[in-house]
Amino acid sequence: MAIELTPTAAERVRGFMKKDGGLGLRLGVKKTGCSGWAYTVDLANHIQPEDVVFEQDGIKVVVDHESLEFLDGSVVDFRSEGLGSNFHFINPNVSEECGCGESFTVA
Repeated sequence: MAIELTPTAAERVRGFMKKDGGLGLRLGVKKTGCSGWAYTVDLANHIQPEDVVFEQDGIKVVVDHESLEFLDGSVVDFRSEGLGSNFHFINPNVSEECGCGESFTVA
Protein backbone atom coordinates (compact mmCIF):
# COMPACT_ATOMS: atom_id res chain seq x y z
CA MET A 1 0.00 0.00 0.00
CA ALA A 2 1.34 3.39 -0.94
CA ILE A 3 0.49 6.91 -1.97
CA GLU A 4 3.09 8.97 -3.81
CA LEU A 5 3.52 12.75 -4.05
CA THR A 6 5.06 14.30 -7.14
CA PRO A 7 7.89 16.77 -6.45
CA THR A 8 5.50 19.64 -7.29
CA ALA A 9 2.91 18.38 -4.78
CA ALA A 10 5.57 17.82 -2.10
CA GLU A 11 6.86 21.37 -2.54
CA ARG A 12 3.34 22.78 -2.28
CA VAL A 13 2.69 20.81 0.92
CA ARG A 14 5.95 22.12 2.40
CA GLY A 15 4.78 25.67 1.62
CA PHE A 16 1.40 25.08 3.30
CA MET A 17 3.07 23.55 6.36
CA LYS A 18 5.55 26.43 6.64
CA LYS A 19 2.70 28.95 6.49
CA ASP A 20 -0.06 27.13 8.42
CA GLY A 21 1.74 24.47 10.48
CA GLY A 22 0.53 20.90 10.62
CA LEU A 23 2.14 17.48 10.79
CA GLY A 24 1.71 16.61 7.12
CA LEU A 25 -0.93 16.16 4.43
CA ARG A 26 -4.25 14.45 5.24
CA LEU A 27 -5.96 12.71 2.30
CA GLY A 28 -9.33 11.02 2.29
CA VAL A 29 -12.57 10.47 0.42
CA LYS A 30 -16.16 11.41 1.17
CA LYS A 31 -19.44 10.29 -0.33
CA THR A 32 -20.71 13.03 -2.65
CA GLY A 33 -21.26 14.18 -6.21
CA CYS A 34 -22.82 12.53 -9.20
CA SER A 35 -20.29 9.67 -9.30
CA GLY A 36 -20.26 8.77 -5.62
CA TRP A 37 -16.91 9.81 -4.09
CA ALA A 38 -14.80 12.96 -3.85
CA TYR A 39 -11.28 13.53 -2.57
CA THR A 40 -10.58 15.46 0.61
CA VAL A 41 -7.25 17.25 1.09
CA ASP A 42 -6.19 19.12 4.22
CA LEU A 43 -3.25 19.64 6.52
CA ALA A 44 -2.96 16.92 9.15
CA ASN A 45 -2.97 18.54 12.58
CA HIS A 46 -3.14 15.22 14.44
CA ILE A 47 -2.70 11.53 13.73
CA GLN A 48 -5.27 9.06 15.01
CA PRO A 49 -4.36 5.48 15.99
CA GLU A 50 -6.39 4.11 13.04
CA ASP A 51 -4.67 6.40 10.49
CA VAL A 52 -2.13 5.02 8.05
CA VAL A 53 0.95 7.22 7.64
CA PHE A 54 3.29 7.25 4.66
CA GLU A 55 6.42 9.38 4.61
CA GLN A 56 8.04 10.79 1.51
CA ASP A 57 10.75 13.44 1.32
CA GLY A 58 10.15 14.34 4.96
CA ILE A 59 6.40 14.83 4.48
CA LYS A 60 3.88 12.68 6.30
CA VAL A 61 0.88 11.64 4.20
CA VAL A 62 -1.94 10.69 6.58
CA VAL A 63 -4.91 8.62 5.39
CA ASP A 64 -7.78 7.28 7.46
CA HIS A 65 -8.06 3.50 7.26
CA GLU A 66 -11.44 3.56 5.42
CA SER A 67 -10.17 5.90 2.67
CA LEU A 68 -7.03 3.89 2.00
CA GLU A 69 -8.80 1.27 -0.12
CA PHE A 70 -9.94 4.08 -2.47
CA LEU A 71 -6.56 5.84 -2.57
CA ASP A 72 -4.03 3.01 -2.52
CA GLY A 73 -1.59 3.29 -5.42
CA SER A 74 -2.47 6.92 -6.17
CA VAL A 75 -0.04 9.58 -7.27
CA VAL A 76 -0.89 13.08 -6.05
CA ASP A 77 0.23 16.03 -8.15
CA PHE A 78 -0.31 19.78 -7.80
CA ARG A 79 -1.36 21.66 -10.92
CA SER A 80 -2.02 25.28 -11.82
CA GLU A 81 -4.60 25.61 -14.57
CA GLY A 82 -5.81 29.00 -15.69
CA LEU A 83 -6.64 31.07 -12.62
CA GLY A 84 -6.93 28.04 -10.31
CA SER A 85 -4.64 25.50 -8.78
CA ASN A 86 -5.33 22.27 -6.93
CA PHE A 87 -4.15 18.81 -6.05
CA HIS A 88 -4.78 16.28 -8.81
CA PHE A 89 -5.09 12.53 -8.18
CA ILE A 90 -3.87 9.88 -10.60
CA ASN A 91 -5.76 7.00 -9.06
CA PRO A 92 -5.59 3.46 -10.48
CA ASN A 93 -8.74 2.49 -8.55
CA VAL A 94 -11.06 4.88 -10.42
CA SER A 95 -13.36 3.31 -12.98
CA GLU A 96 -15.30 6.49 -13.91
CA GLU A 97 -15.17 10.21 -13.25
CA CYS A 98 -18.05 12.64 -13.53
CA GLY A 99 -18.00 15.23 -16.32
CA CYS A 100 -17.15 18.07 -13.94
CA GLY A 101 -14.19 16.14 -12.51
CA GLU A 102 -15.34 16.59 -8.90
CA SER A 103 -16.29 13.00 -8.12
CA PHE A 104 -15.42 9.44 -9.10
CA THR A 105 -16.51 5.81 -8.94
CA VAL A 106 -14.30 2.85 -8.04
CA ALA A 107 -14.56 -0.59 -9.59
